[in-house]
Amino acid sequence: MAFGGLPHGADEDTPVFVISVAAQLSGLHAQTLRAYDRQGLVSPGRTSGGGRRYSMRDIALLREVQRLSQEAGVNLAGIKRIIELENQVDALRARVAELTEELAAAYAAAEQAAAAVHASYRKDLVPIRQETSLVVWKPKRRS
Repeated sequence: MAFGGLPHGADEDTPVFVISVAAQLSGLHAQTLRAYDRQGLVSPGRTSGGGRRYSMRDIALLREVQRLSQEAGVNLAGIKRIIELENQVDALRARVAELTEELAAAYAAAEQAAAAVHASYRKDLVPIRQETSLVVWKPKRRS
């Protein structure tokens, strides 16, 4: 087992705990976990045989559902909405991070393109001063 009681190679999203262990870790009864699954509050992974497997993230969510229900007095429909909104916020934060990276890459590419254009300027051209006077040239006609 690796740090945090997870098997080697597993992370907090890996569904590894059977329902009895998840119930013990979350401090809830197994029937409560089944009810939460039916109501869509916590959706554990499934084995090929249909058995529930809970991840550490699921355990933390079960604890949060219990806290909101018992300590904050939020009903299960309210808890479900809170979870949905938190998931939306997480997804939006991830999207903002992706877009920020894309924007930084676009800025870098634009700066490189501008630098390439500037490097291609002819070195024998000399900039002239901009003045507000007007010069009219009238060539003499040859006879």
